[in-house]
Amino acid sequence: MPPVIRSNQLAQVDGQEVTLQGWIYNRTHKGKLVFLLVRDGYGFVQCVAFQRDLDPELFEAIVRVPQESSVRISGVVRADKRAPGIPGGYEIGITGLEIVQSVEGEYPIALKEHGVDFLLDHRHLWIRVPSQWAILRVRATVIKAIRDWLDGNGFTLVDTPILTPAACEGTTTLFGTKYFDEGMAYLAQSGQLYNEADIFAFGKVYCFGPTFRAEKSKTRRHLTEFWMVEPEMAFCDLDQLMEMEEQFISHIVQTVLRDCRAELLSLGRDLTVLEKVVPPFPRISYDDAVKKLAEIRDRTDDPEQKALLTMEWGGDFGSPHETELTKLYDKPVFCYGYPSAVKAFYMEPWPGRPEVSKSVDLLAPEGYGEITGGSERISDPDLLLERIRQHDLPEDAFRWYIDLRRYGSVPHSGFGLGVERTVAWLCGIDHIRETIPYPRTINRVYP
Repeated sequence: MPPVIRSNQLAQVDGQEVTLQGWIYNRTHKGKLVFLLVRDGYGFVQCVAFQRDLDPELFEAIVRVPQESSVRISGVVRADKRAPGIPGGYEIGITGLEIVQSVEGEYPIALKEHGVDFLLDHRHLWIRVPSQWAILRVRATVIKAIRDWLDGNGFTLVDTPILTPAACEGTTTLFGTKYFDEGMAYLAQSGQLYNEADIFAFGKVYCFGPTFRAEKSKTRRHLTEFWMVEPEMAFCDLDQLMEMEEQFISHIVQTVLRDCRAELLSLGRDLTVLEKVVPPFPRISYDDAVKKLAEIRDRTDDPEQKALLTMEWGGDFGSPHETELTKLYDKPVFCYGYPSAVKAFYMEPWPGRPEVSKSVDLLAPEGYGEITGGSERISDPDLLLERIRQHDLPEDAFRWYIDLRRYGSVPHSGFGLGVERTVAWLCGIDHIRETIPYPRTINRVYP
């Protein structure tokens, strides 16, 4: 058998006879020619069978091989700019084919239009199609880029608990469970509080894992289970945090552009938008953002748009507000200094303005909105205790958290980045549910 290669190695073996192991994604029969689009986990390759070059029995088997049958194909690699596939540009002229398993009956996701609910019911099969495969390849690259940058810039990975005794931002959006004789425990919505303990041992840390939010939301931006990376840094103020974030985000975007260009192009993504994502990022205060939104609202003649954009100082931004703000810039924009009332209890107040927090969100362009949210944390134990009481949180559960401010407190900052929202933005897709292999939403826990 000729040497086994991967589809992403075709350019290295042009003109050679090779073996490709994979699955039949599509078959097109044109008289004396059969075109097989074969996927092998690394890409999609066109394989061509010429009747005159093959044994009649073999050619007939190729004509009849069902979709998603597993195969080993032998053939000669040749460059052809017209050849479809991901990345495309090469095809294999078939000299031999071994069917490992022939699919019997109709494949559930035949190559025709299907409704989203049907596709999600068959998510275990839907991930095989080129668009979903490309999105999840981008996701894997995003995760690797995140780890590589943090590991290479002095951060230590410290795992934080998934079961926690108290909420990070209140219990209303948490999944609770009875925890033996210890009362209630909650699936973590963030590892941040534990990260704040970890910085006093390691200086710069991050945790990376699944988080859970019990919000009863059906929007395209929400999942009940998603993945988040949370870096935290000692001796770091808000300005230093934003400088770190723009370096970090730029690295992720440029890595995806370099390593997943074919996948992005297969999704129809406009790469010129992503190519602009390099430091520095524009910065705008919440105060100025509210003024700009009022100006945009006053210029529009659409009553519905006017209503959506109407807000008073002190309110939090929704999707329409973020979308309009990001239209003013051609790269992600930092919005900082949100009202303390709409942010978490642990955020440092702005000097001389206790009603404002030293918080910052990074808003992605093209209507994708918030992809990171962070702040400088309160470093004074008395102020932190006051905020815990104001938010009616259980003091006993946060005793250890207050201790961090009593024994060697320093200015410190951190943020969280949602992997799925980032992938949706980079891929240019509408719904976050396609950015995770098996999405969990308010009405879906299968498959």
